[in-house]
Amino acid sequence: MRHFDLAPLYRSTVGFDRLFSLLDQAAGGEAGPSYPPYNIERTGETSYRISIAVAGFTEDTLAIEARDNTLTVRGEKKAQAEEKPVDVLYQGIASRAFERRFQLADHVHVTGALLENGLLHIDLVREIPEANKPRLIPIRGSKAGEAIVDNTPAPAGNAGTNGQGAGHGAARQAA
Repeated sequence: MRHFDLAPLYRSTVGFDRLFSLLDQAAGGEAGPSYPPYNIERTGETSYRISIAVAGFTEDTLAIEARDNTLTVRGEKKAQAEEKPVDVLYQGIASRAFERRFQLADHVHVTGALLENGLLHIDLVREIPEANKPRLIPIRGSKAGEAIVDNTPAPAGNAGTNGQGAGHGAARQAA
């Protein structure tokens, strides 16, 4: 197995510590749980859907919790006392409890969940706050021949030899 050293990236970036920690964990080769199987789909530019196969579970036996960029889905099978024991020849459908965790990116929120045909669909949307959205910064410039006036006050005692304040408060010709 290959090992990637991410230390140079830590030195040259700011604010990506969580991303690199996740990459370190993923590269660590830790085998996570494989039950229940799931899909993650992009349903729009900023919307996603997690579909989890939960055959045999109902709304009452499933729980979804979102906390601190972690989405946790739990399924708990309760033993039914009134069911008579069945002589199972082969059991391919799992009937065990589970807990599956998903790490959500910043500004990703759960918008709803639907249990349909043995699949639990969890809809997510990424809502970036206005303060974090990219914005265009206007660039001011001068046209050739226009004077740019520097209105900053001249420091005391630096009047210069020509009496114009050494560039402070004086008009300059734009290049």
